[in-house]
Amino acid sequence: MTRTSTCIYHFLVFSWYVFLNFHISQQVGDPRKSKLFINGGQWKYLTFLNLLLQAIFYGVACLEDVLKITTGKKDIKFVTAFRDLLFTTLVFPISTFVFLSFWSLFLYDRELVYPKALDDIFPVWLNHALHTFILPFSLVEVILRPHCYPLKKKGLTLLTAAIVAYVSRRAQTPSADCLHPYATLWGPWAFTDTDGQQQVPQTVDIHGDILGKWLWVSC
Repeated sequence: MTRTSTCIYHFLVFSWYVFLNFHISQQVGDPRKSKLFINGGQWKYLTFLNLLLQAIFYGVACLEDVLKITTGKKDIKFVTAFRDLLFTTLVFPISTFVFLSFWSLFLYDRELVYPKALDDIFPVWLNHALHTFILPFSLVEVILRPHCYPLKKKGLTLLTAAIVAYVSRRAQTPSADCLHPYATLWGPWAFTDTDGQQQVPQTVDIHGDILGKWLWVSC
């Protein structure tokens, strides 16, 4: 793709995620949904944190595209480095983890993660926007251009720190206030299995590196 086409693509995806974040923020005041957002609001859910993360990343990617077009440079050193770090250590691993964990539980027993009663509260398109489309967008980004991965120790340390921070905060939220029934069944253990919750994103991170190097030899 040309620089202009890439910029347009990133702008459209960025706009999509901004819209989703705005749409979700408007749901907090809905009486039918407000009880799902008490004790932490929308930010107690990794799904919604991921939406914010995606919006930030595609905003940075779009900014980089604009700077490349206006300056004629191949790389904008700081912005490109930040974009790569953000994508390789957080955006790709977390979006893949959200996709895999949600749909694995959904196919096993949807009542554990997304009860059928929620279909009357959240439209189907929003469910797919939150849990399905995030992975294709990330895969397109992998194919679209190379992303230089940081040293394994640095990348996995940042990812692990993010996971531990989320799990620590999430474990403080009463399980009864959680949208997902499995949290009520398992209680605090649903969020304190730190080792287990680290391994999947870390594995995805490693395989993302392998895929990136296979597609783009330069990094």
